[in-house]
Amino acid sequence: MQRGFTLLELLVVLVIVGIMLGAVALNANPGQRQLLANEAQRIALLMQLARDEAIVRNQAIAFESDNSSYRFLIRQGNEWRPLLGDELLRERSYRVAPLSLQLDPVSTDNRLPLRVVFGREPVDKAFRLTLSQDTARVVVRADGIGHFEVE
Repeated sequence: MQRGFTLLELLVVLVIVGIMLGAVALNANPGQRQLLANEAQRIALLMQLARDEAIVRNQAIAFESDNSSYRFLIRQGNEWRPLLGDELLRERSYRVAPLSLQLDPVSTDNRLPLRVVFGREPVDKAFRLTLSQDTARVVVRADGIGHFEVE
């Protein structure tokens, strides 16, 4: 009795390995929409943190963004100043810049930098922040009571 693999068994193994390599290659090189969705997810989590921080500190905190970076500001007197000393809420550049941003409803106007303010109260206005680049588009939706969702 001979031991070994038949040609059919070897072909099946090669097909399975090829499919697995193809799946790995697709995940290793995410598309533009996936990169944008990852960026939106990061922003949603940081907005959640900023909202909670505003309630805990009893001070307004704002998310401010232009088409290449975003930052968190704290209200001190009549001025907005960068939130310093917080590693999570530091200024960051978008990994997929430049982006087109749109806030709905519009806070004051639709010019950059746009700003979303989180007040000291647990209930705030609902909004949608749309991030887009070329044909990819992702929305960060806030319901006004602390839930942030990426669509």
